[in-house]
Amino acid sequence: MRCPYCGHHDSRVLDSRPAEGGAAVRRRRECPRCERRFTTFERPDLAPVVVVKRDGRREPFDRAKVLGGLLKARGKRPIPTEVLEEVAAEVERQVRNLGEPEVPSSRIGELVMERLRRVDEVAFVRFASEYRRFQDVQSIVEEVERLRAHKEREEQLRRQVLLLPLAEGPTNGKNEPGR
Repeated sequence: MRCPYCGHHDSRVLDSRPAEGGAAVRRRRECPRCERRFTTFERPDLAPVVVVKRDGRREPFDRAKVLGGLLKARGKRPIPTEVLEEVAAEVERQVRNLGEPEVPSSRIGELVMERLRRVDEVAFVRFASEYRRFQDVQSIVEEVERLRAHKEREEQLRRQVLLLPLAEGPTNGKNEPGR
């Protein structure tokens, strides 16, 4: 690996460890010439995915752009950057698992919103307002109402009691085990 400081064509690996949930390898390196240290990341070279924008333009998928949108949506909310990096990695994994060479930007935005809704509701509304290009306050209110309804449905599902099937075996006609 070429040294980014002096351009020397060799470097020594000091430490290697998994990164990005095992999707990459982080290597700490040292240049034998200038003795400066630097970090590299090794990722698999996957087939490129092209994002089809709203206006028809096409550009390569870039997880850094997804992360940038998440960071803007976070604003000053107390969401650790590591959480947003994991969201971006999940979105990239899902996009690549679609197996399509081209993915509409709208699909990527929906994937981001699905995950961001679970992380932070305020960041979700911020992202949705930019992504969906709300035209007026009523559009934002409608989105917040959808979010509230979704949250209520999830809460109702959590409160439901799971019914267990009755034990199989002879019964006495009253759904009680026979004696």
